[in-house]
Amino acid sequence: MLVRYIGRFAPSPTGPLHAGSLVAALASWLDARAHGGQWLVRIEDVDTPRCIVGADPLILQQLAICGLASDAPVMRQSQRGDAYQAALDTLIAKGWAYPCGCSRKEIEDAQVLMGHTRERHTAAVYPGTCRDGLHGKATRAWRLNVQRVIDDLKLPTPLTWQDRLLGSQQQDVAQEVGDFVLRRADGLWAYQLAVVVDDAAQGITHIVRGADLSDNTARQIVLQHALGLATPRYMHTPLVLGDNGEKLSKQNGAEALDLREPLIALKIAAQTLGLSVPNKGASIDQTLAKWAKAWPSVPR
Repeated sequence: MLVRYIGRFAPSPTGPLHAGSLVAALASWLDARAHGGQWLVRIEDVDTPRCIVGADPLILQQLAICGLASDAPVMRQSQRGDAYQAALDTLIAKGWAYPCGCSRKEIEDAQVLMGHTRERHTAAVYPGTCRDGLHGKATRAWRLNVQRVIDDLKLPTPLTWQDRLLGSQQQDVAQEVGDFVLRRADGLWAYQLAVVVDDAAQGITHIVRGADLSDNTARQIVLQHALGLATPRYMHTPLVLGDNGEKLSKQNGAEALDLREPLIALKIAAQTLGLSVPNKGASIDQTLAKWAKAWPSVPR
């Protein structure tokens, strides 16, 4: 029986695609093609202060040059505010979301007083200060009451899931993350809520993305349960690292893809994914078709 497959690539328009983002795009496209499914593109422009004017059409142009085109109209998060509000309203009505008046510094100071240290590149675990009320503070953000969701829905602790490439994964969301933000203090929608609502709206069944996003998975699964949404299958692909050993990204100066010869860029991305480079003379379409045929043999 053929299982319906809908995958997606969801770049943020904070600049043009670079070598690392092409790996994620190619992996998600190949996985969709190997399963005879659809591949959708979503522009994740919910974090408007970081978005660059003109970046989204540039990204779509870069994808097209590489032979990667969305099978349906492109969704943009900036046009989805009503859907996110409806999801938040649902969580509030169930008693699973609450207003928070804490600043980032107050959260970090509270963690220090509790004797907790914060690892580099990670946010401080929210200590639940406003869980039982604002105590005179003004509302800054909205948070998910993670432990209440887990208790009410009888979700396992720690939460476990199977990554198609990384294998068995687990995380105690209440202890390791805490009550994470759904709507930010600046009024913008948080990534975790937006991505869960949009994946459901687009009917996404399989998510293929970079390994740097694997830590988000448990939070998203908790939200999916809280909103009564299906959980897609996840696969997190290898990252492209910069000279400093950090993930290649726009924030650390990753250069835009040089697409004067797009097949060269695609071959470099394919090698990161463990795919062999075909003989010279093949077109982009022929090369992509060969990789799609070989994709099921790649460990996952």
